[in-house]
Amino acid sequence: MKAKISWMVLGPVQTNCYIMENTETHEAVVVDPGDNGRAIYRHIEESGLELKGILLTHGHFDHILGLKDLISAVREAKGNSELVIPVYADAKEADLLSDGELNCSGGCTVKPDKLLSDREKFHLAGFEFVCLSTPGHTQGSCCFYVPAEKVLFSGDTLFAGSVGRTDLPTGSMGSLIRSIREKLLGLPDDTVVLPGHDSQTTMGDEKKYNPYFHLQ
Repeated sequence: MKAKISWMVLGPVQTNCYIMENTETHEAVVVDPGDNGRAIYRHIEESGLELKGILLTHGHFDHILGLKDLISAVREAKGNSELVIPVYADAKEADLLSDGELNCSGGCTVKPDKLLSDREKFHLAGFEFVCLSTPGHTQGSCCFYVPAEKVLFSGDTLFAGSVGRTDLPTGSMGSLIRSIREKLLGLPDDTVVLPGHDSQTTMGDEKKYNPYFHLQ
């Protein structure tokens, strides 16, 4: 394995922001910059990393509020106000990301550079990622799977022993349960699951103990 993953717990609802480093190239990817983008960049800079892209598992405020400050900090550090740090999200989340009411931010909007389809593969910082569309928490929620590293960034789709809430705009419990069955149940048991909140888990443990995996 060539990945080193660190995380920061940010914002009012304690969101996990992940920094995935390629230990061979010292390139990095950020997943869900939920708040305090400049602190995220300080961590990246102090670790001697080069940020190559940002992944959004979905568009709720607590996963995007640090995005603009993170990009601004990179541009200032590089002395290039036009520098593009590509932002990736599921294509079905574009409407929620662009609407401050739908994403519960009160005004924060995001226009991703790369809109992804279900099971689309892409390469970033030397890793191959797979976008798994997992609607339910929102209509465009997704998980990012890194097969070679046996890692799943699950956002608010899957938690240790639970799943994300579905009572916010575009949420659907029926869709969420289908997403788990169709997209996540088949992943290897030793896949490390890195959720948007709380502690990490494994797919094996979730298949055994998560009640939402056993709903009829």
